[in-house]
Amino acid sequence: MKIDISKFGTTLISRPSGKEAFLAFKSNLVNIVKSETIELDFEKISVLAPAWADEFITPLVRIYGKKVLFLNTENPSVQATLNILKKSKES
Repeated sequence: MKIDISKFGTTLISRPSGKEAFLAFKSNLVNIVKSETIELDFEKISVLAPAWADEFITPLVRIYGKKVLFLNTENPSVQATLNILKKSKES
């Protein structure tokens, strides 16, 4: 399953909007087959803040682990946020 993250906006900064996005999207997760990967596409994202990402990405990674893949992560704010999430997960 490929998720175009920009469908939630191009400037993703607040914790409440990240949580709202995850809760709105959660019903789509019932259609995922166990062997399927989840591809998060950040192509059109201008700003991704750790607060938003923690509410949307962290639950996905908690549920699906290494099946969550990240696409088009060249944006510096996307890279920095993913690094922060990775470090907090290691702690």
